[in-house]
Amino acid sequence: MRAWRIHRYGAPSEALQLDDLDDLVPGPGEVRINAVAAALNFNDIDMCRGRYPTINPPLPFRLGMEVAGIVDETSPGLEEWLGKRVVAVPTDGHGGYAEQVLAQADMTFDAPPTLNDTEAAGFVIAFQTAHLLLHRRGRIQAGETILIHSGAGGVGSAAIQLAVAAGATVFATAGGPTKLALCRELGAQHVIDYRSENFAQRVLELTSGVGVDLIFDLVGGEVAHRSFECIAREGRYLVAGFSGGITGGEAGLPPRPLCLGNFSVIGGMMAWRSDIDLSVQRAGGRFNPFSRQVGEDIHRDLLELLDHGRVRPVIGQTVEFSAIPAALEDLEARKTVGKTVALIR
Repeated sequence: MRAWRIHRYGAPSEALQLDDLDDLVPGPGEVRINAVAAALNFNDIDMCRGRYPTINPPLPFRLGMEVAGIVDETSPGLEEWLGKRVVAVPTDGHGGYAEQVLAQADMTFDAPPTLNDTEAAGFVIAFQTAHLLLHRRGRIQAGETILIHSGAGGVGSAAIQLAVAAGATVFATAGGPTKLALCRELGAQHVIDYRSENFAQRVLELTSGVGVDLIFDLVGGEVAHRSFECIAREGRYLVAGFSGGITGGEAGLPPRPLCLGNFSVIGGMMAWRSDIDLSVQRAGGRFNPFSRQVGEDIHRDLLELLDHGRVRPVIGQTVEFSAIPAALEDLEARKTVGKTVALIR
């Protein structure tokens, strides 16, 4: 089977090589997916460049965080998955840019029946991440205000739709008229071009100096610091990603603004485990995922929203399997909107 693997760190076109590999065999708790489509994610770029501390396996390794396809083989005890059309995050968060993909059953879900394969491939990470942060972690309520950064991206566009569905007033940042128009189309009442406007100042103007109740930040770094200027008293700043530079997730947040502003900082990661051992997970002080049941509850809620036409994945473009390195570089250069999906078959 063919798979894109990182052989050395660098830009995607330098790091990736298309290799012919032996067929994969599922290990304990895994299913094998005959992949049809795979979505591109910003974390894939950080892995190419060797700067993503969360997922950093030894070279060479298969890339790709999100896939859709049909389960064609399983480990013992998981036979109920055979033949199912699924969406999944591959085992250990990489390996999706391949004709065969291994995934833990805990991170595998029935593909939404209302979505085609391209749409399904770009659904699970964006919408489950946004739902987790907005609802379980952020406790968003109808009538609240929220600022969503990178509103035209994959996760940002999902967050706008979910916030609108929850009854919130949405402020969204994006770069350029095309991306701003998409944010408006998705339901954002106020859009701000971060390239030409001071977003914090604009938010304060629009809220009569009060600020917003929630901030959904996919960028981090300096954008986080500037966001503190426009968050309301007892607001919630939701840490959803670090597309502005992975070091933004390692530098830490200055405590003084948190005290002065009387607001909360809340993190979250879309990761589900059915066999959590809290004593082990907390010993390292790093990875403490939610149970598989939480993921199932979120997925069920998202399917209901899909069925009622309240949300939809935004697929900005589809590319051929051979074009994945170039498409990743377009994503890195902020040339894309929504999700980019590679067609594998």
